[in-house]
Amino acid sequence: MYLSFLKSKIHRAKVTECDLYYEGSISIDLNYMEKVGIFENEKVDVLNLNNGSRISTYAISAARDSNKIGLNGAAARTAQVGDLVIILSYALISHDEVPTWKPEIIILN
Repeated sequence: MYLSFLKSKIHRAKVTECDLYYEGSISIDLNYMEKVGIFENEKVDVLNLNNGSRISTYAISAARDSNKIGLNGAAARTAQVGDLVIILSYALISHDEVPTWKPEIIILN
């Protein structure tokens, strides 16, 4: 049996861009993705601290050191520039891995 556990978390990221006409997804600064182990095209959940919305989409990398968090396509309707979001990814792990499992988490200012 496998269990779904938190793998990665980018906490309190500030939305820098909302582009309704860009192909859907969330653009994340490549530095942030690498720090927490989120991969290009990986499914992520985005939780908006300002309005309570929760969406699932996939991650695409934004330029390194850009600090970019961009909601694209339909996802752009769920936030405004300046909103704070939490970005989560998950992993399936075996029961034996549970006692030592530790997600990668960064908290942004």
